[in-house]
Amino acid sequence: MEVDYEITARLALLTSVVALAALSPAISQTVSDESVPEAALDIPAAGTLFKPNNPNVRRATAVVNGEIITGTEVDQRLALIVTANDGKLPPEEIERFRAQILSNLIDETLQIQEAAANEVEVTQDEVDRYFTQVAQQNFKRNPVDTEKYLQSIGSSSDSLKRQIRAEITWSRLLGRKVTPFVNISSDEVIAIQQRIDATKGTTEYRLGEIYLSSTPETQEQVLANAKKILEQIQQGGSFVAYARQFSEASTAPVGGDLGWVRPEQLPPALANAASQMQTNEIVAVPAPGGISLLLLIDKRQVATSDPRDSVLSLKQLAIEFPKGISEAQAGPIAKKFADDTQQIRGCGTADAVAQSLGASVVNRDGIKVRDLPGPLQQLMLELPIGQSTPPYGTIDDGVRVFVLCGRDAPQAASQESFDQIMQRLEDERVNKRAQLYMRDLRRDAIIDYN
Repeated sequence: MEVDYEITARLALLTSVVALAALSPAISQTVSDESVPEAALDIPAAGTLFKPNNPNVRRATAVVNGEIITGTEVDQRLALIVTANDGKLPPEEIERFRAQILSNLIDETLQIQEAAANEVEVTQDEVDRYFTQVAQQNFKRNPVDTEKYLQSIGSSSDSLKRQIRAEITWSRLLGRKVTPFVNISSDEVIAIQQRIDATKGTTEYRLGEIYLSSTPETQEQVLANAKKILEQIQQGGSFVAYARQFSEASTAPVGGDLGWVRPEQLPPALANAASQMQTNEIVAVPAPGGISLLLLIDKRQVATSDPRDSVLSLKQLAIEFPKGISEAQAGPIAKKFADDTQQIRGCGTADAVAQSLGASVVNRDGIKVRDLPGPLQQLMLELPIGQSTPPYGTIDDGVRVFVLCGRDAPQAASQESFDQIMQRLEDERVNKRAQLYMRDLRRDAIIDYN
């Protein structure tokens, strides 16, 4: 089966800009029995963050097969993470990120070196083209403005381009040395299709996982680290960033996203936790050989249409409060707004009501129920056409109501095709073999820490 590895690389690199890309579906799942555990690297601390950097002084933190990784490169990657977390990272978190970034840079160096040894080339034009796409999609800027922005936060475009080059070269190398030797039989695909048919209507979950392995000797320390990470995420830290830097599962490169899984595909403790969690909730769960921080991204019924995929046509009426207004002063205004908008009968009368209230009006079509805030989702599924919701908002942001002009039921759920399942299985096995490939590169490498 032919695969466009340049597209694969582009998708991979977008997830690698830590904390700046959303979670995307993954083909890997939680750590499997086939995974080979890696011992923790003995990485020394490298410098101190937040001190002025002299660009003429570059101190090496590691030498990988003769190639230098400098402290400046580590600091530039770290700056992205610190910025993504609004600078609210305690010193111990910064040091953990620094150690993991150095480990990531070592892996990237090994990948680029191995690609070069196998005459896999990536041109500068290709790297620049993908950098332009990242600048537009992740930073909402053109390449020149993105370079200036990265410099302003203590990072650099060279650091990001190096990461892009590593992603592309590794993907192409796997396309040459791994993918051609992965075979999926038709019987395997048919068996999966039969399992899907047998489980139709049951619940499946889209989960994010940060897996931390432990032994009886390290269990207490790992648990303490898991609690610190959990606290940081609950206080607004990026789950994607922490998963990419700390998770030991194969899903780390995609921010810990397990994709859609059914309870029977998970260890019992994780399956039990997922069944009791609310969307966007994160919990710490004992897992085989360690601890998992589990995030419930979403849930749905297998091979069954989800009402939350209904498409809405809405009309929004909104008013804003004067700055400094008290809650007591805003109450009567909000009450009149609520009383008048509840009299709306059909979107045709909404404009006149809005004009009488001095409210702004916005028409929105093609909105999926699942894209609305949680409190509005069930309300929109039950609201009669032509009626408005109760007011929704805050004193600072103003209040608004939504008039439901139309609601189109979701199309019948479509199952994965034979080719889609085949591709998913192939990607999963390529990923597992890539892990073993990377393990061998690490074992054979000569690395000096300074």
